[in-house]
Amino acid sequence: MRALLLLPSLLLLSGCSSNWGWYVVNPATPKGWLNLKFLLSGLGYTVQLSATAICISVVVGLLVALPGLSARKWPRRLSRTYVEVVRAVPILVLILWVYYGLPQITGLSLSVFWAGVIALALSDSAFQAEIFRAGIQSIARGQYEAAYSVSLNYRDTMSYVILPQAIRRILPALGNQLVYMLKMSSLVSVIGMQELTRKANELVVSEYRPLEIYTVLVLEYLVLILIVSAGVRWLERRLKTDERA
Repeated sequence: MRALLLLPSLLLLSGCSSNWGWYVVNPATPKGWLNLKFLLSGLGYTVQLSATAICISVVVGLLVALPGLSARKWPRRLSRTYVEVVRAVPILVLILWVYYGLPQITGLSLSVFWAGVIALALSDSAFQAEIFRAGIQSIARGQYEAAYSVSLNYRDTMSYVILPQAIRRILPALGNQLVYMLKMSSLVSVIGMQELTRKANELVVSEYRPLEIYTVLVLEYLVLILIVSAGVRWLERRLKTDERA
């Protein structure tokens, strides 16, 4: 926290140098204020892109994880193959493949937003699958036996007994993946998504002040991720309170 308070002071002192041009992002000047508004205009796209992708990846990850817990060999192999293949592809390569390659294969026209969502969700779903698998396997076998003893089927056992407990245990890992998704959303700028990084790149081209502009970009991501991290920690405390109650 002290470092966060110290950083603006250092930037202000650095602005005294003739080689630095903090005026391009100075909110006290009309041009600086317009530049800041332009940079912040990509915030909504970043949040929307990341939130949509994380929601899809959680669902897909759970669907991939459940066959991996099967007693049969082939469902486990299919789940493991999906995880290993998707996890091995760099996310930037996956974004480019989905945007440029998937339309040629399927004949569908994808917008920049949905191409980014699909690529991010696919990439993250492999990690989500492993998180869910580990969380479900951490639940004691007695929980399954207790559920079966009251005549709950597999679906109800998972829905009402196992998954609620597993989610409490994997919530820190899920929160970490949300932070990861927010950071990786910056890569979607390569296909033209008008999110935070793309806005910064466009402003650098017009202002020729990369240090100052990218410093603001760093602060934008820093504040956004700190807010998300605080929200995840609050949810962790809330779930622990509900569990004790």
